[in-house]
Amino acid sequence: MSLTAGIVGLPNVGKSTLFNAITRSQVEAANYPFATIDKNVGVVEVPDPRLYELAALFNPKKTIPTTFEFTDIAGLVKGAASGEGLGNKFLSHIREVDAIVHVVRCFKNDDVIHVEGTVDPIRDIEIIDVELALADLSSVQNRIDKVTRKAKSNDKLAIAELEVLQKCIQPLNEGKRIYGLDFSDEEKTILKGFHLLTNKPVIYVANLSEQEISHPEQNPHYLSVVDYAKTHHALVIPISAKIEEEISLLEEDEKSMFLEELGIQQSGLDQIIVASYDILHLKTYFTAGPQEVRAWTFTSGMKAPECAGIIHSDFEKGFIRAEAYHIQDILTYKTEAALKDAGKLRVEGKAYEVKDGDVLHFRFNV
Repeated sequence: MSLTAGIVGLPNVGKSTLFNAITRSQVEAANYPFATIDKNVGVVEVPDPRLYELAALFNPKKTIPTTFEFTDIAGLVKGAASGEGLGNKFLSHIREVDAIVHVVRCFKNDDVIHVEGTVDPIRDIEIIDVELALADLSSVQNRIDKVTRKAKSNDKLAIAELEVLQKCIQPLNEGKRIYGLDFSDEEKTILKGFHLLTNKPVIYVANLSEQEISHPEQNPHYLSVVDYAKTHHALVIPISAKIEEEISLLEEDEKSMFLEELGIQQSGLDQIIVASYDILHLKTYFTAGPQEVRAWTFTSGMKAPECAGIIHSDFEKGFIRAEAYHIQDILTYKTEAALKDAGKLRVEGKAYEVKDGDVLHFRFNV
């Protein structure tokens, strides 16, 4: 599965610095608007200590973590929906991602220009929300024009689409996001087909100074973002993008010591990855053997054949069964033979809903 979170925000809020940290790459992070013109894509490992505990038991030739993709998207300014700045390019890039990581600046620094002149994260959030809503409003109105003709001929799908589209008009006119509003499951399925910018889950990343990151609750800007997120169906993660960039250059043991010195339990990057997983309802299953121990990403609710298809389409087409056990059981019993003796090794069919932490061996015939 290839799922992507897009890193967005006004110019000079720390987007590219954060992206540098995520990918250990050197994307230009200049002190002027539009330093990031084209989108930059980076693939990162999903932190999961269970994978390495499993590898310690199997001693495989290869250990392969699952990955997640982040896209650094050009900075946005007021008027983007009508083409101001790099608006059109920004909007086309954000339409392609599954979730939004919205970086907002929560610290003052006279040496770093803020495009709006002052630090006000809620204002910054609303600037982008309004631009996305305006872009969606245009898309919805165009779609209504097309669907109305079909609806008049009693096309049932067109009638259902038209009802959903009409429910979107008022919130979009008010600059609100569609995500999290009261729609039925059937309406949500229809909404997905419209690929609306405001119908994507959001994680707000509050970018703090190096001095504040160990006690973010003392920063009033951060607290305002937390309050805002509570009523807007979003998550909030406090980070210092500058520190995260420094951490990304360290070896693993040095990284742990550095975090401990700062009084931070988990790096902001790891928190963002885990939060992205959570907000997209993603889970992990494992495959294990002497050649390879590997983690695989799947969406919560997927059945065994679908998960088999993540490895290869032939696995799904010719699916027979899945031999399964949970990773905690193998960590307890140490060997698959001991698992079998304890009755912890299961055989699951096509209707089995895969669980996070399952270790699976697929049987198939093409």
